[in-house]
Amino acid sequence: MRNLVKHKLKAGKPAIGTWVSIGHPDMTMYLADMGFDWLVCDMEHSAYGPETYHSLVQSMLYARDKCMPLARIPWVDLIWCKKVLDAGAMGIVIPRVESAKMAKEAVRLMKYPPKGERGAGPRLAAFRDPDYFKTANDEILVIPMIESVKGVEKLDEIFSVEGVDACFVGPSDLSLDMGIHKQYTNPKFIEALDRIVDAGREHGVAPGMHCFVTQDATDINDAIRRGFRFCALDTDLGYLSRSVKTTIGYVKGWKPGEGGEAPAV
Repeated sequence: MRNLVKHKLKAGKPAIGTWVSIGHPDMTMYLADMGFDWLVCDMEHSAYGPETYHSLVQSMLYARDKCMPLARIPWVDLIWCKKVLDAGAMGIVIPRVESAKMAKEAVRLMKYPPKGERGAGPRLAAFRDPDYFKTANDEILVIPMIESVKGVEKLDEIFSVEGVDACFVGPSDLSLDMGIHKQYTNPKFIEALDRIVDAGREHGVAPGMHCFVTQDATDINDAIRRGFRFCALDTDLGYLSRSVKTTIGYVKGWKPGEGGEAPAV
């Protein structure tokens, strides 16, 4: 299967997606139909695992020609890599990568021999794809997260690993590790972002970041102008929360949590 996200990134074009933490297939079904290039199902911080991920990818099958299923796993781990790849992940985001050794381990676990040691047992991944074994190594994205000072210091080492395609900045984690949590206009934070973009350009690795609609360096349009290409726009919970608050705001004279009854319809 052709990974549309990987080919966009290789061409230097932005690929926009969002983060999915609600483990219900309706969420990925609807989001996959809204114009995103990819969805990352987050299994690092969310309360679901590989079984649920399989269902989330199944609900995206009708959109598999336009929206790629990706996954964030809790750590570089053989079992997690196997499970999400065999369920159809077209790329894996790996948290807190801080060395070439860790990046090499991710590549080893995600690639079939001779490039790696992934076991031959794809299920949903190879559904109606007789060429899966021939194309998987080239099409699946390896995406280390840069979310610590050490990760920034080791950029050249990490990005030099053959098989690393993109990176992803967790701005909250990175700023927290820098001692300037969520200070996204802080010059030190912006300097770190520029270092990541420059290193990505030098090594042919597409820089990525979790973005929002804001007035700082995490604003998605600012990030794209800065050189980031693999950009997440908000989260499923973020969209849900804002929509509900906006809708309730239309009800005159009633605010949830302040007591009293809602106006009669």
